[in-house]
Amino acid sequence: MLGSLFKKTWFWLLLLGALLGVAALGVTATILHKTSSTEFCVSCHSMQTPLAEYQGSVHFQNPRGIRAECADCHIPGDPTSYLWTKIRAVKDIYHEAIGTLDTPQKYQDRKLLMAQHVWDELKANDSATCRSCHSYEAMDVLAQRPNARAEHPVAIKEGQTCIDCHRGVAHIMPDMSGLAAAGASELAQAAAKTPASVTTRYAIATTPLFMDAKTDANQGNLMPSTQVQILANDNGRAQVEIAGWQQEGVADVFYAAPGKRILSVLLGDEAKKQLVTGTSETDASTKITWHQVKLTAWVDETQLIGDQEKLWQYASSLMSANCTGCHGLTALDHFNANQWIGVIKGMEPRTSLTPEQARMLTQYVQKHASDTHSAL
Repeated sequence: MLGSLFKKTWFWLLLLGALLGVAALGVTATILHKTSSTEFCVSCHSMQTPLAEYQGSVHFQNPRGIRAECADCHIPGDPTSYLWTKIRAVKDIYHEAIGTLDTPQKYQDRKLLMAQHVWDELKANDSATCRSCHSYEAMDVLAQRPNARAEHPVAIKEGQTCIDCHRGVAHIMPDMSGLAAAGASELAQAAAKTPASVTTRYAIATTPLFMDAKTDANQGNLMPSTQVQILANDNGRAQVEIAGWQQEGVADVFYAAPGKRILSVLLGDEAKKQLVTGTSETDASTKITWHQVKLTAWVDETQLIGDQEKLWQYASSLMSANCTGCHGLTALDHFNANQWIGVIKGMEPRTSLTPEQARMLTQYVQKHASDTHSAL
């Protein structure tokens, strides 16, 4: 009798526990669902600015009438990532409580940090939330606009992910100048650590040229990314040999290759006198004669780096940061070296690029163009 009563008691306790578990699970699922809604996301005062940005984007209103809600972009669909994202969202409640973003200025000051965090997440998970709606497999590439039709096959071939090209599609891009400044600082630190044994180096910025180790008389400028060979060191400067090509009749500059307007050096009067001319060749199509030239000069050694790839990483970050707010990244071989000059000049006023950053970016795209292919 007691055994039967004991069994019945456990049965009802287990049933009650199961019912309570189902109820708790239902309540938890409901809470998770409700707190993932756009209405909940924008209910905080600090979200009014990002809400306005989102409402002005194609993800909010478009000809197809398809709307991406906050969760569609910011909360991954797989259970583990979903729960982890919800747990981490507690920090948003904390920052709302302490007023981290309670003024427009505070929002703008923190915008780059927040955007970079989201971009890093999307890069790490292969743009999982983007792919919940968009997939390469489902794309009718031939029906896309010309730019997308050209770029998506490249992205597929190179294994790129959505966020590599598409930033600023739902929110206005933050001011990227701070990020670029950090990249330039890292470049300078890397240059300072270049071993003395490395004699082939590259300018990390527009660098003044001098005719000896001690004079302060500037005799021109070495352009960013220009290759030099170090001959000697003295007084914190490096004596370098710079090789290039000069167009006949144009004495103030020389270039990285004949027929390509990839600036290497701007020459002062004394530098012109030191220029050594070698062989010549005439372009068959333009009939312009080009002379191979060399210049020996002195530059600040801290402005030279031995690892060219670090230059390109920095330049690539400039391109990614400044060229994805309006469209995806353009393939580097989409234009030839001379065409890229006009492209960058035309787009520069619409970006936050400084003149120095624009020079570096121009060098990067020119030296990876359709007619150079990293040969320089």
